[in-house]
Amino acid sequence: MAQTSTRERSAYEENFRDHLGNVTPDGKRLKIHPRKPRGAYHRARVLVSWVLLVILFGGPFVTINGHPLLLLNIIERKFVLFGVPFWPQDFHLFLLVTLTFVVFIVLFTAIFGRLWCGWACPQTIFLEMVFRKIEYFIEGDAVQQRRLDKAPWTADKMMRKGLKHGIYAGLSFLIANTFLAYIIGIDELWVIVTDPPSQHLAGLGSITVFSLLFYGVFARFREQACIIVCPYGRWQSVMVNQDTIAVTYDFQRGEPRGKARKAGKEVEGLGDCVECRQCVQVCPTGIDIRNGIQMECVNCTACIDACDEVMDRVDRPKGLIRYSSFRSIEGGHRRLVTPRTLGYAGVLLVLLITAVSLFGTRDEVQAVILREPGRLYNELPDGRLSNFYSVKIINKTFSTLPIELRLESPAEGELTYLGTLGPVAPQGIVEGRFYVALPGKLLQPGRNDIVFSLWSGATLVHRLESSFLAPHDVGTR
Repeated sequence: MAQTSTRERSAYEENFRDHLGNVTPDGKRLKIHPRKPRGAYHRARVLVSWVLLVILFGGPFVTINGHPLLLLNIIERKFVLFGVPFWPQDFHLFLLVTLTFVVFIVLFTAIFGRLWCGWACPQTIFLEMVFRKIEYFIEGDAVQQRRLDKAPWTADKMMRKGLKHGIYAGLSFLIANTFLAYIIGIDELWVIVTDPPSQHLAGLGSITVFSLLFYGVFARFREQACIIVCPYGRWQSVMVNQDTIAVTYDFQRGEPRGKARKAGKEVEGLGDCVECRQCVQVCPTGIDIRNGIQMECVNCTACIDACDEVMDRVDRPKGLIRYSSFRSIEGGHRRLVTPRTLGYAGVLLVLLITAVSLFGTRDEVQAVILREPGRLYNELPDGRLSNFYSVKIINKTFSTLPIELRLESPAEGELTYLGTLGPVAPQGIVEGRFYVALPGKLLQPGRNDIVFSLWSGATLVHRLESSFLAPHDVGTR
């Protein structure tokens, strides 16, 4: 990039949508050294980041009614969202929650752009608020970092680079353990940490792979994860519109660009943009926000703070770069409600109502009763008729539940276990067999509906229906 002519560079910058800001014209990666951000927005983001970091690292230790706050154990098919356990039988609920979240993201992005990326995305928080802060502390600001990179390998450079990457490796190991705790649970992770490594080679291997992955992302890959890997930046091209709020440059006020003063005098005909390029130097993805909304922009607000600082120095109003929409910049007004946002909101409302309804009727204990095949009915010595059944009871909770199956209707019938139906272990399954005896006078030929109830102590946990078969001449016996 530095070897290209001024004319070539000008053409290169004008065609900004044809290339990535961190790639040179000959296809090589251009290492970005953003200037250290400062300002009101940055202070607010630091505060939000620390709150989210506390939630992230403290989450595995939080339980709700004995359940983890969040558990995504794909291997053992155990899932917990906000203390609510899910089983494979609840996959439709899990899918509904995921779909609702996706639609919410679509609606949120249509209104507020990539606010999530700049303020709450783990990639941005870890990179900008943790790893980049450490880099600033050890190697200095952008100019010092570039100078250190070009310097020969002296003892001071080796010490600084070694210290930085050593801390990066330690943080990556900590992050890997935290994310693994959300997958296998904090108790299982503690067992892996405290037991000899030879007893948990799979767990140790997982932690190692996660650690190397996070180290590679935050120490080397960095902004490439947002620009190349993350699909959200590409999705926004179909979700945003001219009314979407985003970090936006006020071209009406800023153009044409140029030095505001020359030889102590005002320059007539120029806008408020003084061509200081501070907004470019502070950008963590290497773009020029003055070119308009771009896929690489993560709405981190660093350019807003940098521009506001310059506007103060040149005695101009703040807000040349600000949260706004293209329509507001162009015409001075903005439509919050559009047909698109109304459509997204309607779909989201339907999904939320459906999810709340299904969650409200969801049973923590599920039972399946099937009449045993190959037997229509048996006639008992006392003249009653019997049908045989099998039952499977699923405990979706994390507590051991005593279980009793009762025949609810008809009340004159009798349910007899063939064996025992013991308590159900946490997230366990118990199976059993039983038969139901009914007086013939209560029955109709063929299929008869009967109702069972499942009790845990004095609590009714589930109610289900089945059928009882009787012979065609039952009424004449």
